[in-house]
Amino acid sequence: MIDFYGLTHIGRVRSRNEDSFASVPEIGFHVVADGMGGAQGGERASQIAVQTMVARMKRAGVEGTVDTLAEAVHLANRNIRREAEQNPTLKGMGTTVAAVLVRPGKACIVNVGDSRVYLRAGGRLRCLTTDHSWVNEVGRGLGLSERQLETHPFRNVLTQAVGCEEAVSVDRIESEFTPGDTLMLCSDGLHGVAGEAALAQALDAHSGLKQQAEALIAASLAGGAPDNVTVVLVHHRAAGARGKGAKR
Repeated sequence: MIDFYGLTHIGRVRSRNEDSFASVPEIGFHVVADGMGGAQGGERASQIAVQTMVARMKRAGVEGTVDTLAEAVHLANRNIRREAEQNPTLKGMGTTVAAVLVRPGKACIVNVGDSRVYLRAGGRLRCLTTDHSWVNEVGRGLGLSERQLETHPFRNVLTQAVGCEEAVSVDRIESEFTPGDTLMLCSDGLHGVAGEAALAQALDAHSGLKQQAEALIAASLAGGAPDNVTVVLVHHRAAGARGKGAKR
């Protein structure tokens, strides 16, 4: 009853794709990570995070919970830091994480950084996660306008990322996820460029998940795609309904 599709693009400016994603449908697990750290650091950090979380969630199997997801993020944090200690060229690398575990009637969600999870339900698209960013945690508290925040020199600064500090605080969320709903996990190369109106339009304009994912990537490319772009769509199909798209 669950369809999914993931897609990533290097964008129009970057020379490497530092995003990683994975889906393990048999346990309902999906994850997007957006690495940072220069040279090969960002790419390696996101790979370690995704590989670590996949391995941990596979061990948990169908017994996994939102607490297991958070534990997997903490494990990824340790693994990234361990590799950076062993390889000085990777010092300072880190990654965002947005992950979902689908369970009957609900979605368990964790996030660190500014990769997001959205829910499309009842004709409305809403963001379920909160960015760990200077803009969100400091800038708005200073009373800066959205226009000022869009051009502020700290607009891309994260207040948290996996692997950057000894300890990481993981947001945990549980949301209803019922037939007809779609979850969208994405890096900021999508939501930070296309904007939520364009995201909703891309989802509404197509019925298949592959076509929706392609339209979402195209929306970022149309905006210049200054960063890597990654999206994973997870659709809860109604009983008797045909699948919305390919699995990848």
